[in-house]
Amino acid sequence: MSFTRRHVTSAWAVVLAVLLLGPALAPGYVLTYDMVWVPQLALRPDALGLGSALPRAVPSDALVAVLDQLVPGMLLQKIVLLGSLATAGAGGAALVPRLSLPVRCLVVSLFVWNPFVVERLVLGQWPVLVGYGVLPWLLVVGRRHRLEGRLPAALPVLLVLGSLSASAGIASAFAVLAIGLSGRRRLDLTLLGVVLAANAPWVVAGLLHSSVATSDRAGAAAFALRAEGLLPAPLTALGLGGVWNSEVVPVTRDGPLAVVLLVVLLVLTALGARLWWASTVRRDAVALALCWTAGWGLAVLSWAAPGVMAWLAGLPGGGVLRDGSRLLGLCVPLLAVLVGYGVQRLAALARDRDLRRLVTGMLVLMPLAFMPDAAWGSFGRLRAVDYPASYDVAREAVGDGAGADVLLLPFTSYRAPDWNGERKVLNPLGRYLRPDYVASDELRVARVLIAGEDPAGDDVRAALLLDTPDARARALAGLGIGTVVVDASGGEAPTVSGEELVRAGDLTVLGLSSPRASDPPGSWSVAMGTAWAAWLGCLVLAAATALRRRDRERRART
Repeated sequence: MSFTRRHVTSAWAVVLAVLLLGPALAPGYVLTYDMVWVPQLALRPDALGLGSALPRAVPSDALVAVLDQLVPGMLLQKIVLLGSLATAGAGGAALVPRLSLPVRCLVVSLFVWNPFVVERLVLGQWPVLVGYGVLPWLLVVGRRHRLEGRLPAALPVLLVLGSLSASAGIASAFAVLAIGLSGRRRLDLTLLGVVLAANAPWVVAGLLHSSVATSDRAGAAAFALRAEGLLPAPLTALGLGGVWNSEVVPVTRDGPLAVVLLVVLLVLTALGARLWWASTVRRDAVALALCWTAGWGLAVLSWAAPGVMAWLAGLPGGGVLRDGSRLLGLCVPLLAVLVGYGVQRLAALARDRDLRRLVTGMLVLMPLAFMPDAAWGSFGRLRAVDYPASYDVAREAVGDGAGADVLLLPFTSYRAPDWNGERKVLNPLGRYLRPDYVASDELRVARVLIAGEDPAGDDVRAALLLDTPDARARALAGLGIGTVVVDASGGEAPTVSGEELVRAGDLTVLGLSSPRASDPPGSWSVAMGTAWAAWLGCLVLAAATALRRRDRERRART
């Protein structure tokens, strides 16, 4: 591959990522649904898997807490968002190295500009997008691992980045095993070991929480694959859409443009399937087909058989699969590659070179033309904002919490504050503070209340139902809560007795007397320490492998 071809596709991926993010790249923090970034995230027990809640932010929070000691949180968020999208696009081009440059640019467009990316971006699931960004590279490097018979230095790093959450880790592990397993015992055991080590933090933390690691069965139907506009759910999934939250779906997905786009994609995939199959190693073709089948199959299963997903949610850890369309990213490699081969074949039918260039160039812009409202931060839905000064005042007043937890009131999960343009976001206050915090993880979806998964939440609700402010304060202190932060902009909250430490803007910080100290069992610390050592071992292994390879190349030259 020439220098020019490689860098043109990478540059196109960056251009598309910038156009997609738009105002999200301005100074400030993008706060949208589950995406909450703060100036400096504390490395606290819950980030290490030692909190009371399920490890949904393990290991992503720990990695961010370390990195934002080196890079400001505001800049780090831009790097992660822009890097994830651009890396996904460049990786898509790497999957089709033999196709023409315009066709490779079309593959880049499909990887960056599709409903899965846009919907997950607005929903704020950045660890999923990081995993999606490294997905095509895992396929490329996993194939090299199988063919060369040795571990590429990049593979452990890619797996670590692709496993920042449970669902992302599952997708990354499935993809790399589908393409990387070779049938050679030693090589396959090495690959399995690296996969397990990269996912060890969330897997071990999940096992430690297995007694409470079940999800509300009502969530199965609420989070199932959803039809968009004129397309039934299975066809919506074919076009990479179908997220459960209708609020994050681009408006164009509800109209005829989505139907036309799907028809065009299906025609091009059918046109390119034969050429792709004839020019691709069977093992690689089967791997892409397996990824597509897993992603689309699980999505459609959540729609067709919600009872099965409800049953899984009742099993420890089964709730990780309840979001029906979260693994649709696995479908993108095969879809984009087939479309690329389809356009390559279509271009070959045009004898006139100018006509061929015109048609191919127009198809490069096809994803943008059929979903224009994804541009510029989904038409301004993704905007960077500044936190109010009261957050800094509250952070200083709370301090390190003297080893006790912080309670956030009102005890609801999402906010739509004025300073965030009334855009909905998971309560950001807890992450802004330094100690562990207790916040509601109940979720209301289409008038259905989905119960939370943190047992501490149930205890807090019971304490807040007591008759008097003094009784509530004593009960909360008995739960290990030493500080209560009340946000008046969040609505009504039960009154709790306590010493008023500070009042700033809408925030009031109350100190409770004699909170009960609570530490995780020592065995938990040992287990998580081992898991984190394995996780860090992936990075050490990558560095050692790179150094050994460089030494071999140096000796070969001499």
